[in-house]
Amino acid sequence: MPPLPDRLLPGRPGPLGANWDGLGVNFAVFSANAERVELCLFDPAGRREVARLPLPECTDEVWHGYLPEARPGQLYGYRASGPYEPRHGHRFNPHKLLIDPYARQLFGEVRWSDALFGYRVGGGRTDLSFDRRDSAPAVPKCVVADDGFNWGDDRPPDVPWDRTVIYEAHVRGLTMRRDDMAQRERGTFSALADPRIVDHLLRLGVTAVELLPVHAFAQDRFLVEKGLRNYWGYSTLAFFAPEPRYLVEPSMRNELKVAVRRLHAAGIEVLLDVVYNHTCEGSEMGPTLSWRGLDNASYYRLVPGDERRHINDTGTGNTLNISHPRVLQMVMDSLRHWVDEYHVDGFRFDLGTILGREDGGFDPGSGFFDAARQDPVLSRVKLISEPWDIGPGGYQVGNHPPGFAEWNDKYRDAVRRFWRGDPGTRPELAARLTGSAELFDRRRRRPWASVNYVASHDGFTLHDLVSYREKRNEANGEGNRDGHGDNHSSNWGEEGETSDPGIRATRASLKRAMLATLFASAGTPMLLAGDEMCRTQNGNNNAYCQDNDTSWVDWRRARSPEAEALRAFVSRAVALRRRLPPLRPAVFLHGGAELRPGLTDIAWFDQHGAAMTDGAWNEPEARTLALRRALPREDGSLDATLLLLNADGAGHAFALPEPRLDWALVLDSAHPDREEQKVQDEAVPVAPRSAVLLAARLPPA
Repeated sequence: MPPLPDRLLPGRPGPLGANWDGLGVNFAVFSANAERVELCLFDPAGRREVARLPLPECTDEVWHGYLPEARPGQLYGYRASGPYEPRHGHRFNPHKLLIDPYARQLFGEVRWSDALFGYRVGGGRTDLSFDRRDSAPAVPKCVVADDGFNWGDDRPPDVPWDRTVIYEAHVRGLTMRRDDMAQRERGTFSALADPRIVDHLLRLGVTAVELLPVHAFAQDRFLVEKGLRNYWGYSTLAFFAPEPRYLVEPSMRNELKVAVRRLHAAGIEVLLDVVYNHTCEGSEMGPTLSWRGLDNASYYRLVPGDERRHINDTGTGNTLNISHPRVLQMVMDSLRHWVDEYHVDGFRFDLGTILGREDGGFDPGSGFFDAARQDPVLSRVKLISEPWDIGPGGYQVGNHPPGFAEWNDKYRDAVRRFWRGDPGTRPELAARLTGSAELFDRRRRRPWASVNYVASHDGFTLHDLVSYREKRNEANGEGNRDGHGDNHSSNWGEEGETSDPGIRATRASLKRAMLATLFASAGTPMLLAGDEMCRTQNGNNNAYCQDNDTSWVDWRRARSPEAEALRAFVSRAVALRRRLPPLRPAVFLHGGAELRPGLTDIAWFDQHGAAMTDGAWNEPEARTLALRRALPREDGSLDATLLLLNADGAGHAFALPEPRLDWALVLDSAHPDREEQKVQDEAVPVAPRSAVLLAARLPPA
């Protein structure tokens, strides 16, 4: 690089970030309240600051400047000067190096030191004090990036919602225990693209991989000091940059693009779990790494009348101020970046209720929701919300606007409780099997808006759900106080792993029954990675800090006969869902359409083949239920399914309801190897704690 100039050219206020034009780099960063913003340039090792150049212009609250001859690979950061008035929300401190909110690549990691804080840690005036130590040695450096990549003939799979099957996975956890991969590649995007992983997904039949956060994130100080790691990644450090630890080499920033391209070639979509509700900077007592130092009063929601304090609707110490137009722009630009530059197919929004908060509380017509729904890029990808936060009125399942799907924890709890044998669960389960219409059948939404799951990253794995009555989170260092206390789980006779053949058989049967229920339910099914092969976290239901064997998928265990049998069962259940339209109806069914004499689109029966009555629905100890669904095809023929559920400890013979159809038994969770066969008798035996699925095809009338 030629000698650095002593000043920057004016440049342009847009686009935001560091953008190379082939001749130099334009730098632009938003701050409404700064009085001076300086660009800091670093040597290739990131250790020495080689230049500090003021951004010469500020247009519409965007500071900008142009550095001729600068190239991709240049390391940089910012320093911002302005008032240090915490009581008024301002925390400018030019001694703190700041990460560009639009940085598309980072070099290095946060090295925890008191110098990272804008105030004197441990001082008597706490955050009202001012720290003059330089934080640069402890802060990752931004990298001027070149987004060039040859996508070839890549096309998005564009899987319809009603055919979508989601596989929730952690980039690192999915492959860290793959002994057949090179050590340096395990836990990276490169491993995610490995043909063996892709083949596993194809054999399961999943259509989308939902990756836990891949945005660059910080390792929380309190975890580092306890010798733990932030494993899940819900502590965003940069909204535009991939997590460096997931790259084989820091310079190989296109690894994720390669993975997306290979998954697309296999017909598999890639969804990202994204965190736009808060940042890694925490509360007002947290470090100054980026947004706080650039413009704390703009980027964060502050307590009205006490602007020293952050509003904490997230439980993490801060809440991004999405109502601010520039903060909303940052979020939207970030989302479009991942679609345009990385070709991802959708997003799952962590604590999505936050994104709908306006001054009056949650609003399905919030600025963010309106912006996302009309955006020409984002409106064509899958959008999924985690529909809750910890703020007032934070539980908003079913209340998001059209165009968004939502994680449905009511589905999770209903399925768990029914199969545990809890009394009085039939009405709740019925609602969940049919897409939770009372929650989602409004504003012309479709059943796919309900993302159904039995287990997710947050909580017990499926295996642990039937193996532990109580959580076992001691390794997290919080005295087992963290994590959900009520998991609707049971150990079925012995806590944890057991050699008792009876208990093991019961657990295996229940896992298959819950999976059969999941894939036979209206909505969008989501499978937690490893649940198809008996993954255990040894009872830890909050493994956010367990970057070790506790959380990683055990591929050796996956080769056990039990795990291989469960994986085959999942593949079969997913294939049946794809084959039988009544298992994935595109619209809500209410029983009002009579397709043939006596055959409605949906109907409920007891084990005796009689239509369910109010009295039957209210029997608290009844643990059997039958659901029949029928849908017409374009040629006038009909597909029908009959789902028989028995959560009782005894077997039952289910009488077949009228009208009699030419039923075939296509799935039996108690006998997973049973081949499809015609039903010859008047009743179908259903083993204890198991599910049976029948299917029939009626010719055109």
